[in-house]
Amino acid sequence: KLRGQQLMATVTTLTSLGFLLIGYDNGLMGGLINSASFKESFNSPSPTITGLVVSIYELGCFFGSVWTSFFGERLGRRKTIFVGVVVMTIGAVLQASSYERVQLIIGRIVSGLGMGAINSTVPVLQAEFSEKGSRGLFVCMLLTTLNLGIFLAYWIDYAFTQTYTTTIAWRIPITLQCIFLVPMLILLLVVPESPRWLAAHSYQAESLEVLQRLHRDHKTEEDINLLHQQIVKAVELESSVGSGSWRDLLHNDKIQSQRRFLIACGIQSFQQLGGINALIYYSNTLFSSSLNFSNHLSALMSGFLQTWLFVASFIPWFLIDRVGRRPLLLSMVTAMSLIMATQTGLIYNVQNHTSIARGCGISAAVMLFLFEGAFTIGFQATVWVYPSEILPLQLRQRGSAVSTACNWIFNYMIVQVTPIALDNIGYRTYIIFAVLNACWVPIIYLFFPETRGLELEDVDRLF
Repeated sequence: KLRGQQLMATVTTLTSLGFLLIGYDNGLMGGLINSASFKESFNSPSPTITGLVVSIYELGCFFGSVWTSFFGERLGRRKTIFVGVVVMTIGAVLQASSYERVQLIIGRIVSGLGMGAINSTVPVLQAEFSEKGSRGLFVCMLLTTLNLGIFLAYWIDYAFTQTYTTTIAWRIPITLQCIFLVPMLILLLVVPESPRWLAAHSYQAESLEVLQRLHRDHKTEEDINLLHQQIVKAVELESSVGSGSWRDLLHNDKIQSQRRFLIACGIQSFQQLGGINALIYYSNTLFSSSLNFSNHLSALMSGFLQTWLFVASFIPWFLIDRVGRRPLLLSMVTAMSLIMATQTGLIYNVQNHTSIARGCGISAAVMLFLFEGAFTIGFQATVWVYPSEILPLQLRQRGSAVSTACNWIFNYMIVQVTPIALDNIGYRTYIIFAVLNACWVPIIYLFFPETRGLELEDVDRLF
């Protein structure tokens, strides 16, 4: 059996592969739908069908997260991830073997269902295995692998669509998902169930045994027993106030379950409504339509933009457990709002061909890079760790799944609305994101507590 650092490294590898898949699938289809081979394979789909192919995946993720909110807590973290991986593998095979639009769309939905289960669960598994002093760092590592997935998707798409004219140009990038899925199945055979889930479901001896395997190399037996007692007491406290049912998500009990649930859903919704996936999915479109770049230059700039997102994600590794969650959120979300406000004026000059349009176009391109940097340091660094920290143990899987569902449904909305907004209101699209990000700042300041350096069981005391 794996122990100590080997066990922690294996858990982190498993969850990292899950986040790598999130990023890879987020960036995958956007780089394929405009290729000649894709259009030829599916009879030159209209913009409506193309938008459906891209966005239907988000709806699948939404329903996968909803399914997890009902069944994930009962199944446990490992089994839920296993179900997600198997379903996603089926979806990848359906997509890669498609000759008709209907099969491709069904494959996208099936992949989304699997991703919803994976995405709802891997942050919880990571948080429940991590120590309080390094929990933020481990989740920052996960977001770096997420951004690595986006980075890989963009450049793999670029390489295959520029090199091949046959269906290989889009079938191989879709099939490559399995390179991440198969190792996850293998790792699930050796990773134990979360000690906190075991404690919450009356497997106290098994919970203590996993804690001993995890911590015996660097903690005394007394410290491990104390941690186990804290977990058990947290379970008893939450059980005594009735925390754990759907009803508890909708009213404030002694430990303020409803408020904590709304915070978890809020931070996931805020990151999507802030506009980040408008950049990730449509960066090529933004460079070509807003900045009048050529198609080839737009594709290259999109790749460079996602490369920067990956590089910038290393910055919060050194900040999140030192500076804390709140300062990063407040400062970077403020920066995102100011950047989008500035972008509005720059794009106005570009689209109206003013005398300073060329300089404004260069500056607007720089603003996109600054926005993604601010996002990954602030929002992205906290959005995947915060819900798992803030939610009570017995509501953690359910609340995390619903908050992830909020993430995906607003992701779907942004993906649907962005091209329509760019086409109809042009530069004014950016002021919408500026205003929305400005709205998040006072809400975060007033209602989001700091969780840095706390055991998950100690978060109950904040409320």
